[in-house]
Amino acid sequence: MSEEKQNEEKLEEAMENTENDISEYDKLQGEYDTLKDAYLRANAEFENIKKRMEKEKLSATIYANESFAKDLLDVVDALEAAVNVDASDEISLKIKEGVQNTLDLLLKKLEKHMVKSIDASGEFNPNLHEAMFHVESADHESGHIVQLLQKGYMMNDRVIRSAKVSVAK
Repeated sequence: MSEEKQNEEKLEEAMENTENDISEYDKLQGEYDTLKDAYLRANAEFENIKKRMEKEKLSATIYANESFAKDLLDVVDALEAAVNVDASDEISLKIKEGVQNTLDLLLKKLEKHMVKSIDASGEFNPNLHEAMFHVESADHESGHIVQLLQKGYMMNDRVIRSAKVSVAK
């Protein structure tokens, strides 16, 4: 019987060890799950930061020349004014032709860098146009552009200078 008693004690000891092992396993599994969750969250946050940085880098690259393009718009205005002057003699016509060629080249270069003029016809759009004043007009519907006072320009989808217009009442 003592052998049976020893076997019972061994069995109880083995069961107790198994229970300890199970509780230790559950404890380790909980720690593992917590660490795995923290890792997945940190990895997701890192990926989001990486995507945001790429987007900001792309935006900075696209709009890096915006200030320079704004400065060139004054040059475009001056060249357009020179082209619109009436030329009467042959020398004036040649100068006007040279100014027109220079203006065309500048506008092509600006367009190459995604700078384009804003359409100033049709209905007034406060996102693209700046109303300088309202006028009575029998030829235009209310809220439509009557006259362009200064050209507006966009770079990609961003307005860098609103078109200054007069609007029909």
